Amino acid sequence: MQHFIASYGVIAVFLLMTAESACIPIPSELVMLFGGALSAGAVPGAHPALVWVFAAGVAGNLTGSFLAWAVGRYAGPAAVRRFGRYVWLREHDLDRAQDWFARHGAASVFLGRMLPVVRTFISLPAGIAAMPPLRFGFYTAAGCVPFIGILASVGSAVGTHWQTIADDFHGPTYAIAALLAAALACATVLHTRRHRNQPRHAAPTTGSRQ
Repeated sequence: MQHFIASYGVIAVFLLMTAESACIPIPSELVMLFGGALSAGAVPGAHPALVWVFAAGVAGNLTGSFLAWAVGRYAGPAAVRRFGRYVWLREHDLDRAQDWFARHGAASVFLGRMLPVVRTFISLPAGIAAMPPLRFGFYTAAGCVPFIGILASVGSAVGTHWQTIADDFHGPTYAIAALLAAALACATVLHTRRHRNQPRHAAPTTGSRQ
């Protein structure tokens, strides 16, 4: 995988992130960390701009996520369970993603982008549940943009030491998800309070009878 990214740069980042988001278990942490490290000159002769590595990661994540969403939406759970093994999709992984979606609803698409295993398969239950595509795309982008940005930036910052960070990144992954979940909860509370405190407009009165 490292050789593929070093040889093809942002194209490889896009393809690998597309595959990972389309339920093929490729470690996206390694892809984006190494892509970021590549932008810092970790490999001689390969030096793509960090912004293009980031853009390729986001575009790949969105593309693969919509592919998986479409499979769940139009093929249904029976087909997913029958043919999932051909892309290394275990029934346990699908059950885990469906349980996560059932508990958290649309927010699971946002939070699931930052959790190992769940992020690879969360698009399937969203499609099976017929989540509207625009809403799905919004939550997918909201979850993947900060996650991919952090990974690529960390990879660029550490350069040739990217593998050391990658080996211990599962802890920070959950920390990022927890911070974003807290931010989402705060935003929801503030929005609800603001909505409740808004004065209600009085209904227009009818004219007096003659």
